[in-house]
Amino acid sequence: MIPTFARRTGTKTRRRFLATTLAAALIAPLSALPASAQGSAAAQRIADHFSSVKTMTGEFVQFGPKGEQTGGKFFISRPGKLRFNYEPPSSVRVISDGKSVAVGNSKLKTWELYPLSTTPLKLLLSNRIDLSQQMVKSVKEDPDLITIVLGDKNIFGNSTISMMFDPQSFELKQWTIRDAQGKDTSVMIYNVQTGVKFDPSVFKVPYDQTRPNTSLRN
Repeated sequence: MIPTFARRTGTKTRRRFLATTLAAALIAPLSALPASAQGSAAAQRIADHFSSVKTMTGEFVQFGPKGEQTGGKFFISRPGKLRFNYEPPSSVRVISDGKSVAVGNSKLKTWELYPLSTTPLKLLLSNRIDLSQQMVKSVKEDPDLITIVLGDKNIFGNSTISMMFDPQSFELKQWTIRDAQGKDTSVMIYNVQTGVKFDPSVFKVPYDQTRPNTSLRN
């Protein structure tokens, strides 16, 4: 199971990897708020807090289109670096080194390469979220959750990423990537530690084993 950005590569890749999407019961559709709501003080405080957290690690659960789920451990070092280690029986690993995202399958002994700049993960891993920028699609504030939806049609087409925060602790709880077909992949995180130090090898992409996925450019 892999993040949604890999679905953009077409039928061949979709057959090679099982892409995961959000279980419909877990999250309600998001309604866009007026532009004036995008710069609310509470939402910007959360965005600024998230920007101050440069490293984090913990566990995750990822939900699929038919209710299937998988989990594992994640590692984030912003800007740009991420790693997902999926639990067995999944054979997938995902690594971003700030420039490229590599999706590996240990059973098939394959790695495929994607430019980070073409995936919504870039927004999750950016240095700062500025709610005054055009990439902010909506901000939804509920008593127990604040959701910030980001996207850039010129770069990601109809794909977006929704980041969900606790309004009290300002902690990131979940993110959901919606692909061009309107399908969602949701990752919920827990047992999170912040301010951790990583060995550089954690985010090392095995370029000598990868092959560029040129269909992203078509």
